[in-house]
Amino acid sequence: MRKTAAIIMLILGILLSLVGLTALAGGAVAMAVGSAQGDGFLTSGTARLSVASHALTSPQLDAIGEGVPPRLPFDLGTLRLRAAPVDPAKDIFIGIASRTDVEKYLSGVYHSELLDVEMQPFRAEYRDIPGTAVPAAPARQTFWAASATGPGEQELTWDLAAGNWSIVLMNADASEGVAATLQAGARSELIRPAATGLLAGGAVALVVGVPLLVFGAMGLGRHTGPPTREPGAPNPGYGPRPGYNPQPGYPAAQHGHPPQQQDQHLAGLADRAPYPARLSGELDPGLSRGLWLVKWFLAIPHFVVLVFLWFAFAVTTIVAGFAILFTGRYPRALFNFNVGVMRWNWRVAFYAYAAAGTDRYPPFTLAHTDYPADFDVDYPERLSRGLVLVKWWLLAIPHLLIVAALAGTAWTWRAETTDLGTTYERSTGISLLGILVLVAVVALLFTGRYLRPLFDLVMGINRWIYRVMAYTALMRDEYPPFRLDQGPGEAPPQAPQPAGQELPVPGTDATPQP
Repeated sequence: MRKTAAIIMLILGILLSLVGLTALAGGAVAMAVGSAQGDGFLTSGTARLSVASHALTSPQLDAIGEGVPPRLPFDLGTLRLRAAPVDPAKDIFIGIASRTDVEKYLSGVYHSELLDVEMQPFRAEYRDIPGTAVPAAPARQTFWAASATGPGEQELTWDLAAGNWSIVLMNADASEGVAATLQAGARSELIRPAATGLLAGGAVALVVGVPLLVFGAMGLGRHTGPPTREPGAPNPGYGPRPGYNPQPGYPAAQHGHPPQQQDQHLAGLADRAPYPARLSGELDPGLSRGLWLVKWFLAIPHFVVLVFLWFAFAVTTIVAGFAILFTGRYPRALFNFNVGVMRWNWRVAFYAYAAAGTDRYPPFTLAHTDYPADFDVDYPERLSRGLVLVKWWLLAIPHLLIVAALAGTAWTWRAETTDLGTTYERSTGISLLGILVLVAVVALLFTGRYLRPLFDLVMGINRWIYRVMAYTALMRDEYPPFRLDQGPGEAPPQAPQPAGQELPVPGTDATPQP
């Protein structure tokens, strides 16, 4: 498949899949709303409204619009209002009429307009309209489309119709000082058909969009292979760090050490074995002092693209999970695509916010380039069919907790919405990784130098995060190590020296004796 065709298929697949998921979510909500209409009405909470004027009006209600037939063969929608006076000794009036008639009725009358209501905590905003005229009793007017008046709770029902409407709440005698509790409800026979249509349309969009997305990703994956290198050369991100000079190791068995020490020696090497997901980043020695202040803005085009790529990544990971479950293999083209998405993300993170280690703008590609930041994962020939069911959520929990501590937000507070009294949690703040990068770039601003030990620590944290990402994305079965491999690249482990072993003195020909 040509690369251009693969890109077009991927874009169409992402868009159709997003539309499909949105339609399915909307259909599920509509179906839940339809099911929640216990007595036929979906009701809101009760609000207490109080104004000092003669009347309280709602904002303009554009119910349906012009050109709608006055009668339809189904219930387009019904509004129900229940109002009760706070003072039991007073009679209440509630009515719905056209905006023009209400304005004519209340012309020159001191009244109030409801602007906004927040339910938790309750707060109502009003706009007072001055006047000196005294209105006639509202129940005597003939322009009301629907109305109810009397002592105690009054209920009004009104079939939605085309036009501009207003709801009016008054005392029955039109006196000043209106105080009442109000509850609104609505029902429609269109909710369930609309929910069914959204569910069906979303399913069709997904049936078409997901294969397009997967085939497009596979096409791009075939153009995103491993980096070209000389035979026998280390993979990207490997190799000794600058100044790394390991001492030669001596196997314990060659010096007469007991098997227990041999096992400890091998265990030490295993604990320091390189992980098959490798992240590297070279610090730019000529970093600008102030460019980091706008890098996040310059990277916005990358952020937009990555939003869609990560969506595709999630879909292809699910598809790959089923492939692993039934075949034990991760489709190679999808593997290359997903690694490419993580590589792209790492370049942008290294440039803008997770390290700020280079001023070179990231390339728009999934493939390997000569950019100073790179990421790669060794392709597994076989993967466990059983682990695919548990490693991405259950086995990864310890690492996910650590990653949340390293890269998660620092604090959370509870916020309130303005509709129906619902609540939600909102997180904000700066992560530990963000604090380290902020300290580094502020020091760069004032000194012109990026603190190298701080850069090594930042790289170690990012390396840990990306290893866990590769594991939870089903790319490897090897459990990620609990360690910070600091520095720009991943150096091979240094063999531990056996007990009692003497190191040669530099500049001499002395050799260690058993």
